[in-house]
This record gives sequence, C-alpha cells and structure tokens, in this order.
Amino acid sequence: MYTILVCDDDRDIVAALKIYLSAEGYEVLPAYTGKEALDLLDEHTVHLALMDIMMPVMDGIMATAKLREKTNIPIILLTAKSEDTDKVLGLTIGADDYVTKPFNPMEVVARVKSQLRRYTMLGSLQAEQQKKPKVITIGGVTLDDESKSVTVDGDPVTLTPTEYSILKLLMQNPGQVFSSAQIYAAVWKEDAYGNDSTVAVHIRHLREKIEITPAEPRYVKVVWGQGYKFEKGGAAT
Repeated sequence: MYTILVCDDDRDIVAALKIYLSAEGYEVLPAYTGKEALDLLDEHTVHLALMDIMMPVMDGIMATAKLREKTNIPIILLTAKSEDTDKVLGLTIGADDYVTKPFNPMEVVARVKSQLRRYTMLGSLQAEQQKKPKVITIGGVTLDDESKSVTVDGDPVTLTPTEYSILKLLMQNPGQVFSSAQIYAAVWKEDAYGNDSTVAVHIRHLREKIEITPAEPRYVKVVWGQGYKFEKGGAAT
C-alpha cells in the first residue's frame, strides 16, 4: 500500500482528496501547513506528496524545498491559476508536476498513479530495456541504471525521479531529438496536453545539475523548433 501525504490549508479539499485516494487503496496522511507536512514525513514512510502552494506557517514552496533535502519522492503541487510564477518556482526547486485549482479529484488521482508508476518503475527492467546497458557513459556523464545513480566527472549528482527519467531517456538515445510532447509522453506516461513548459523547466533544472555552464550546455542540447537531445560526444558548442 502506498502512502500519500495531502497538504492543503483548505480542509474540504484535503477531505475530498482523502475520499478519492482511499477509494483507490492508498493510505492518506492529511496536513494543513507545510510544517505539518514535514513533521509527518519524519514520522511516516511517504511515497508521494500533494502540496498546496499558499498555506499558513510554511507555504508549499518552502515545504517542497525542505522536502527535497530529505527525499526524492514525487511531489505534485496544487496551485491556483494566479500562481503561475510560484508554479514554475516549485517545479524548479524539485516538484514533479502540478494540478491547477479548481480540479476534478479524478484528475488528481490519475496524476498520482502516473507519478507513482514512474517512481516505482525506476528500478524495473522492462523487456525492451533489458537489451540496453545498465551503465551509460557519454562524455563526463555516467548513468548507472542499476544503482539509479548519476555522476558528472566522477562527482555524484542528486536528481529527482523526473529528472532521472528524462536524462535516462536522452542518454539511451544519444543524438536523437525528442520533442517536448514525446518526452512528456515517455516520462509521465500520458499525453502532453500543452505541458511544454513543464518539460522545459525540468530540462533547465537538469542542466543546472549536470552542466558546468548551463547557458552553454555540453550535453543536453536544444534543437530549436524541434526539441531536445543528448549530444553524442558531449562536446561544447
């Protein structure tokens, strides 16, 4: 059984999500401030967090940043339409996805399933993947799919599950250009529905972790108007 942390200062939203998630077999831990969420994380094993942005005591942005210091579990932000800037900031500091209020609870359940599937499948080798090497080294970047670790020039790099999945997709297919929609479909396991900006934020955050100079990347390149690729030789432009 997976445990979902649901954090929102609107108790009706927490109660509604608890009903829908419990019906799917998940255990739900309710919290109403970012601080309560972090306290619960210290006391329980949590597999995914649903985090509102605007909350008292500690908002969702700060809670997400602090949560990322402790764990790489998927984080889905619950945001208002007026919080676009905070939404991007949340993705930049480590959130994996977002749902805009007002939302259909079943949409949230679908996002939860998608994130958990990717998170738990990171350690699974599908038949197609079995033919691919467990350790990929291109330039100074090494991805070990058995230990789920990444190093750059020998130094370990900590990635979120989403960042790892994007990097793995690109490194397994060096030189191949993937559109934002293709990356979203491959990583999130669902249609993109205009989520180009979500992919762009994760790519930018990935670059900040693996590139010496993110503005002049050696590895993760943009092919303007087409998408992204991992440079075969890891050469600077």
